Amino acid sequence: MTPTEIHERLKAKFGEAVGPLSEPKIDPFAVVKADALVEVCRFLKATAGLELDFCQDLTAVDWPKKNVIEVVYHLFSYKHRHGIVLKVEADRAAPVVPSVEGVWKAANWMEREVYDLFGVSFTGHPDLRRVLLPDDWVGHPLRKDYQEAGGYHGIPNIRENPLVELRRLDEVKIAAAARNRPPPPPPAAAAPPAPAAPPAAPKA
Repeated sequence: MTPTEIHERLKAKFGEAVGPLSEPKIDPFAVVKADALVEVCRFLKATAGLELDFCQDLTAVDWPKKNVIEVVYHLFSYKHRHGIVLKVEADRAAPVVPSVEGVWKAANWMEREVYDLFGVSFTGHPDLRRVLLPDDWVGHPLRKDYQEAGGYHGIPNIRENPLVELRRLDEVKIAAAARNRPPPPPPAAAAPPAPAAPPAAPKA
């Protein structure tokens, strides 16, 4: 089925809970209301002819000017070799979206990653915690207004060019080799000057 045909099935089943399909592009998408997301996903996975059994990707996009974070779902069917992209729009100030971990287990760590890097909470997730950053990290680095805090517990977040460090290591090796090199032998003593030749006898 084409994305358009999959979308028509969704519209027939869920009506206004599913928005229009985007203009034709590589990955056309439809926006789904958050409170209908889990039911929509179960329908896509379990319905004969659709059977989108693979949550291929689950990520997010931050839109500060719209005060929205979009959570994006790339869904695919291995059986039918078709797919569709869904989006859920969440309030950027307090983004909350239902978890689809109960539909696709692969969503578990992907939702944790979006929680970690964008700050989206997934209600119903069995173990929602950071997956890339430490638990006490402040902020969500993939938000567009994220500001670096100058490091973490004394660990700087800025490092010099690695070529500078390699040059420094080379200089240390050269200095160590110079210290361990035996001193050059003293210069040889100068030979005494040869005695002057006696003057030649006068000719008779």
